[in-house]
Amino acid sequence: MDLNALREAAIEATARALYDKYGEVPSEDSDEWEDEYRRQFAALKQRHGGDAAVVTRAPPAAAIDESKLPALTGTPEQIRWGASIRSERLAQIPSAPVREFLVQNWTRGKQWVDTRDVPTPTVLQRLKPQYEEWRKKRGEAAQARAVDAKRKGDELAAYERRLKEAGITPEGLVEMIDASDRFEPAPLAAKLAEVEIEYRHLRVFETADPNLLLVKERKGPLHEEYTIERDEGLVGDLKLFAQRP
Repeated sequence: MDLNALREAAIEATARALYDKYGEVPSEDSDEWEDEYRRQFAALKQRHGGDAAVVTRAPPAAAIDESKLPALTGTPEQIRWGASIRSERLAQIPSAPVREFLVQNWTRGKQWVDTRDVPTPTVLQRLKPQYEEWRKKRGEAAQARAVDAKRKGDELAAYERRLKEAGITPEGLVEMIDASDRFEPAPLAAKLAEVEIEYRHLRVFETADPNLLLVKERKGPLHEEYTIERDEGLVGDLKLFAQRP
């Protein structure tokens, strides 16, 4: 007789019996746990005799990385026991979407504990309507994301075409700013655009003076602030450049 398999089955049966009786599993050092374990061990030994294969649990079909599963809620015992049951049940399910559905929707340890004796095919059959609804919503969400991504891609392509047609580049904007005369800072107003090239980051603002633009520039650790004469051509290019979707 395989005593290790018999002991493992007795430990599992002990935990289930104590949970059903007390709503939690006492420490393995407690008298309650020891007494129940002795009863379960004796019952299993009498029931199965020398047929150790009857009490040997089948190995899981696939290893489950518990670190990637959502945390369960509930009492410490429900969480600990539920996590163990969840890993074993998930290993019996070959379909990745079905496993994902279960871990997303069964987040309470009690759900796994209460269904521990229900065969996995039965659990999945009962949950089939909810699974089909979840799969439908997930498909709709994926389709919406695809439509949104295409829309954003189209908007970005149109924006880049406008910049190209207008001959606007970050380097060109910085060259225009560098070519302008500089004056003392003035009170800033609305921001026109941010322009970034290698080693330089410029933020350009309207100011309280309608004839000046304020530039806040960062070059590595250095920060500089100055105004330049307002040029309507430069302002128009900055506004178009700032329209990036």
